Amino acid sequence: MAKEYDHEYIAKLVRLTQQNNSDAFAQLYAMTYNKIYNYAHHYMHDAFLAQDAVQEIYIHALKNIDKIKDPSLFVAWLNQIAFRVCYDMTFRQGGVQAQATDDTLLELVSDERDSSSPEKCAIKQDEHERLRQAINELHPDEKQCIIMKYYRNMKLEDIADALDISRSTVKRYIASAEAELRFKMRN
Repeated sequence: MAKEYDHEYIAKLVRLTQQNNSDAFAQLYAMTYNKIYNYAHHYMHDAFLAQDAVQEIYIHALKNIDKIKDPSLFVAWLNQIAFRVCYDMTFRQGGVQAQATDDTLLELVSDERDSSSPEKCAIKQDEHERLRQAINELHPDEKQCIIMKYYRNMKLEDIADALDISRSTVKRYIASAEAELRFKMRN
């Protein structure tokens, strides 16, 4: 696992930031920047896009910091923002690498891979759409791990490091998500 945070101290900084203390937010930024940048860089596969994502992540965090109900959960909240920003940026740019890895994920849920006829091509296209919808319905942690593994081609260790969770937790999320996707795709 990545470095541990002092969640009580972070909660104090969040409360100060909510009271318009810019120094407190600067400390939150300094404490979390490396982890957020590394996550964005792993996800985006591009240093410049990662920098853009980080900027957007922290702007969103600052604008919405008053919405945090439990300030001690700031890091988890920031991780969710990072995932949404990186996911949105990737698909605004046309879903880079999504097609090839989507086929890999489809292998989990479908035996039909031949797209030589128009009918089979239409079936495959329908499966892709059903798969995307099924992924969007997953628990957020499972969805994040599936996207990072299959759509961003990240290794389990990199996912664990980016999300600040153990490798076994990543494996558990992926196994659970794959089982749910298989079930949804067969029904």
